Amino acid sequence: MSDPVDAINREARVRRGRLDPFYEQVGRVIVGQRPLIDRLLIALLTGGHVLLEGVPGLAKTLLVRTAARALHLSFARIQFTPDLLPADVIGTQVYHPRTGDFTTKTGPVFANIVLADEINRAPAKVQSALLEAMQELQVTLGDSTHQLPRPFLVLATQNPIEQEGTYPLPEAQLDRFLFKLRLNYPTKEEESAVIDRMAGVDTVLEVEPVLGPNDLAELRHFLDSIYMDEQVKLYALDLVRATRTPVEYGLDLAPLIQYGAGPRASIGIVRAARGLAFLAGRGYVVPQDIKDAAPDVLRHRIIVSYEAEADGLDTDAIITRILNGVKVP
Repeated sequence: MSDPVDAINREARVRRGRLDPFYEQVGRVIVGQRPLIDRLLIALLTGGHVLLEGVPGLAKTLLVRTAARALHLSFARIQFTPDLLPADVIGTQVYHPRTGDFTTKTGPVFANIVLADEINRAPAKVQSALLEAMQELQVTLGDSTHQLPRPFLVLATQNPIEQEGTYPLPEAQLDRFLFKLRLNYPTKEEESAVIDRMAGVDTVLEVEPVLGPNDLAELRHFLDSIYMDEQVKLYALDLVRATRTPVEYGLDLAPLIQYGAGPRASIGIVRAARGLAFLAGRGYVVPQDIKDAAPDVLRHRIIVSYEAEADGLDTDAIITRILNGVKVP
């Protein structure tokens, strides 16, 4: 390892240690779910957003609220419903008849972390109201533009079971999410610990803020300095391109993929891999970081064909074939 990379590696270990109090505080409330906590941190450090798919009752809201408190960030929860209006999300301008003036009333999207609960229950015009906020980190109300607080993260949830009365998310909005995660039931041991911790009627678990927005900004700036070899970067690019032209990589997947992932997927895998390397206390990215990041980044960006659906194949199965078929540097 060269001297510059060795110096970055030492600095990465030191800076990673600053996150230990955060994990300790979150662990006082949340049992397990370490991969979700890691992805939430990576999204905050890379400016991404998270789409979370899981059945109700898995502590999604509790986790996000707890993380926000530990990071000293503002938090807002929006319950998406069929009658929700864009103004309920981003805000509106209020007219005062006496003065003839308008005043701006900002919506709940003006928070560091926004939990969009059951986002697919709102119609497309409400979902699209988040597009500008997620991509541009700003909201336009009337003829004025308002900047959102930094950092800004949208964590949207979907219920995979109850699909009645839902509206599919448009591909343009799905592409704005860095990760799509699938949250599973806890293990028997984890659920037993949840019962011990949360079964009391008046149970209140306090969390102390241990990091702040300035700390996250410093860590985000450091992430850009984490070393990535050219061959590792090309490996990430090959994984994404294999979703578009699988025949170039010797994969018989063309009939199963209707549309492959776009350039945002390549950028997302590289950013997420740097985040995973940092959380592992390394100042350099290894191919395994790319492999670990790829499923969560590609899951919502690949549209399978009718033939794949008929064969019972979902995007995860296709991603597994790609990871097994593309040569690792």
